[in-house]
Amino acid sequence: MRRIPPSLGAVQSTVAAATVAALAVGVVASEPAAFTPSQRSHWAWKKPVAAVPPKARNPRNQAWVRNPVDAFILARMEAAGLAPAPSASREQLVRRVAFDLTGLPPTLVEQDAFMADAAPGAYERMVDRYLASPAFGERWARHWLDLARYADSNGYEFDEVRPDMWRYRDYVVRSFNDDKPYNRFVQEQLAGDELDAGTLVKRDADAVIATGFNLLGPDMTDAANQAARRQNTLNDMTDTAGLAFLGLTLGCARCHDHKYEPITQQDYYRFQAFFAAARFRKDLPAGTREEEERYRTEEGRFLARLKQLTDERDTLAGAIRHALREARIARLKEDLRVAFTTPEAQRTIEQRILVERNAVTVEPPPKDVLERLPAAARPRYEKLMAEIKNVEGQRPRRPSAVGIAEDGPEAPPTFILGRGEIENRGIAVEPGFPIILARTPPDVRSTLQSTGRRAALAKWLTNSENPLTARVMANRVWHHLFGRGLIATTSDFGVRGDSPTHPELLDALAVAFASGKTGAAEARPWSVKSLIRLILTSSTYRQSSVPKAGVTAKDPENLLFSRMPRKRLESEAVRDGMLAVSGRLNAQAGGPGVFPPIPEEVRPKGDVWPVTKDAAQWTRRSLYVFNRRNLQHPGLEVFDAPDTNQSCSRRESTTTAPQALALLNGEESQQNAKALARRVIAEARDERESTILLYRLVLSRVPSAEEHRLASEFLTRQSALLKQSGGAPEPDAAAWSDLSLALLNTNEFLYVD
Repeated sequence: MRRIPPSLGAVQSTVAAATVAALAVGVVASEPAAFTPSQRSHWAWKKPVAAVPPKARNPRNQAWVRNPVDAFILARMEAAGLAPAPSASREQLVRRVAFDLTGLPPTLVEQDAFMADAAPGAYERMVDRYLASPAFGERWARHWLDLARYADSNGYEFDEVRPDMWRYRDYVVRSFNDDKPYNRFVQEQLAGDELDAGTLVKRDADAVIATGFNLLGPDMTDAANQAARRQNTLNDMTDTAGLAFLGLTLGCARCHDHKYEPITQQDYYRFQAFFAAARFRKDLPAGTREEEERYRTEEGRFLARLKQLTDERDTLAGAIRHALREARIARLKEDLRVAFTTPEAQRTIEQRILVERNAVTVEPPPKDVLERLPAAARPRYEKLMAEIKNVEGQRPRRPSAVGIAEDGPEAPPTFILGRGEIENRGIAVEPGFPIILARTPPDVRSTLQSTGRRAALAKWLTNSENPLTARVMANRVWHHLFGRGLIATTSDFGVRGDSPTHPELLDALAVAFASGKTGAAEARPWSVKSLIRLILTSSTYRQSSVPKAGVTAKDPENLLFSRMPRKRLESEAVRDGMLAVSGRLNAQAGGPGVFPPIPEEVRPKGDVWPVTKDAAQWTRRSLYVFNRRNLQHPGLEVFDAPDTNQSCSRRESTTTAPQALALLNGEESQQNAKALARRVIAEARDERESTILLYRLVLSRVPSAEEHRLASEFLTRQSALLKQSGGAPEPDAAAWSDLSLALLNTNEFLYVD
């Protein structure tokens, strides 16, 4: 038995007593007595209020203030006796904005357009061009997919492929490119199937695909206990929704009341009750009208042929199969046995789910049927089973999506589980919000099609009164642009999370985000692009990464944002950046994930990583590389691609020897360097122009006189060395490849200043 420290034990006992008392009457009248004053008064539980942006203490600094972001940042700097860093150069700014908004380096055309635009507003126009780029959605979808624990396989031992999961990934890309309002984005993912239920409005296919968010976690499909498997999925849905939308560690209250936060175990299961009626589907219609018509035609032919065969099989052995099936049902655990023996029309939702998930287990094996058939009938039965298997293998595939749906207004009960164990059921609870955030019951409106529970949760999350949703997303946007959030613990806004470095700024951003008052010509509530634009057009974002003298000593961790933090490129940006500058990048968007070649030494036996036959697909953006839980693309994994088994709000950024080896000796790096060399030789007239082109492509700037000299000396020496050794058939081209590889290995390429 676990030992609990006396102080925590007393707290938990008090909370547990309050919880049981509340459950006895079915409501929660007030916060449990164990919540301390500091827990109850925590800043994150209060609705954000936008303060008036402060004026600069030093009038000379006021000109630096371009928008409210700067006013709040400058106030903290002045209070600490600091001054902002100077503005970054135009070359630095175009590279910074390009990577932050598209995950790709700026093209030569994009560099030239910005450098040549001398009219006022040139920077803002450059930002707007990148916000309008299709690559914007691909870049910002990657951030969200980390948070949503996206993968194309189930994980665990067998790691089965999820052939349709990519539709959710493409939905996220479309949502960011279309600047779908964030409140709608949240609502669709939690309850897209319920939003228009019971109305005459035709539901958007994207809204149904969006519900795949709930099923993105790992799944042990071969679990012996299917009820426990479903419970694990419900736990994952609950935990991830709390982290992603509320920035709360709800999962810590699954087995007991949260040890540090004012979140009870009752809160956890009341929150989980919103999802209780969900059916986990892999076959939600997701095709175009033409695809659906073609599927229905092919499906009709398939079903007619299958019925012909199964009717003959049942005529031959129907009674035997039925008896064997009944015998297998009789040996099941009680809950499963009751589910199967209950007439289909009378089954509860929970029983329907159990029958659906265990249907295969009660089907009699062909060998058992054969043993009981007359000898004369056995050959025909064996032939029929072979034909049925062959026909079933040709079942037409409907364009489908993974997601959740419901069957009606009823929901199975949700129980508080002792220690989180499904066999240890406590008292049943109804849907409800965490007590510390809301004391009013949810406004659940059921329809003939659904319980309406998830829709009620989604609408509460995106209500203007909710203190967390807008704050959490505003902080995430800041984190992705600066490498650190105003709250460093981006998915933990609780009492034990970090305090905001600039609370007034965070609240101002949250209010502007939800209201749409971001300074744009037209107010667009919940617009992610407008929020990004507000931050990018500030002087704070445009600062150089080189601080003024003495600033580092006073602000060593740059908590006051007294200069622009340097950020290492994420794994996808490293790979995509190399492909882009070499001219090899295939910009095709969307569709199933692709399998580029990977080193033989890391490829397991079997068909785990079937290399895509079309070589043109190998150089697509990393977003479209098949994301396998048990085998990630090595080039992405080495640069800290996240573990997809759980929500990731902040990527690690390590510096390791394997990274250097991959960049210098990796096959993909070598291919990119050779292609880059061919490009700079073909597109320039002489060595000097080729060097300029190489630097502009890789580093988005022209080389200095010293860099010209060093490049020329290197090319001469390296070409002579290769000629002498006979190590390359074209030594001059090989020397350019080596110079290109060297530049791709520099910190200046791997970091955004």
